[in-house]
Amino acid sequence: MNADEKKIKRAFKEKNWNAIKTSDSWQIFKIMSEFVEGFETMSKIGPCVSVFGSARTKSDNKFYKQAEEIGYLLTQSGYGVISGGGPGIMEAANKGATRGGGKSVGLNIELPFEQSANPYIDNDKLINFDYFFVRKVMFVKYAQGFIVLPGGVGTLDELFEAITLIQTQKIGKFPIVLVGKSYWGGLLDWIKETMLENEKNISIEDLDLINIVDSPEGAVGIIDEFYNKYTLKPNF
Repeated sequence: MNADEKKIKRAFKEKNWNAIKTSDSWQIFKIMSEFVEGFETMSKIGPCVSVFGSARTKSDNKFYKQAEEIGYLLTQSGYGVISGGGPGIMEAANKGATRGGGKSVGLNIELPFEQSANPYIDNDKLINFDYFFVRKVMFVKYAQGFIVLPGGVGTLDELFEAITLIQTQKIGKFPIVLVGKSYWGGLLDWIKETMLENEKNISIEDLDLINIVDSPEGAVGIIDEFYNKYTLKPNF
């Protein structure tokens, strides 16, 4: 073992990931460690629903208040809440879960700006990730559904990732609920009119994967209705 290999091995033992990143091949171990920590923590949480939305949403915004109520109602239906761990809609969902006495999970991502973990996550259910793709696996693998409130590019990424995985049968079907008809309506119209009718790039059945509602009760009701028909189980 040469001096560089010894240096990297010592960095891995000390979890000095910045040093490990200097070597592409050794990054594999950092990626593996994130998967292992995620799997070990998430496998114990039980049925949960992932709630998505903007980190920039303020506490006086109606969608923040709806996200908090959604988090609360999910716990009253026996689900825990998984969020991205940050502020805004994520914080609201975790806050509602805490108010409801349910499990409150945060999958935080290390960023140079904007995001730090919110205070409403259970102490033993906060996981910090460096890699978006590892984090997204946890959102899907351990969720029984997605509830998506208004957000930006990251929210759209997570939404369409789930739709793609279900469409291609890489995971089992689960409910996907969009909250806010005024926010999401234009996007759905474009999907129907352009992707489906004009360009034929999707099938009519793909539209059945998406539900759109305006209320917390409507969002949680779709989750409940789906699982009145199907047994809860992991998606992979």
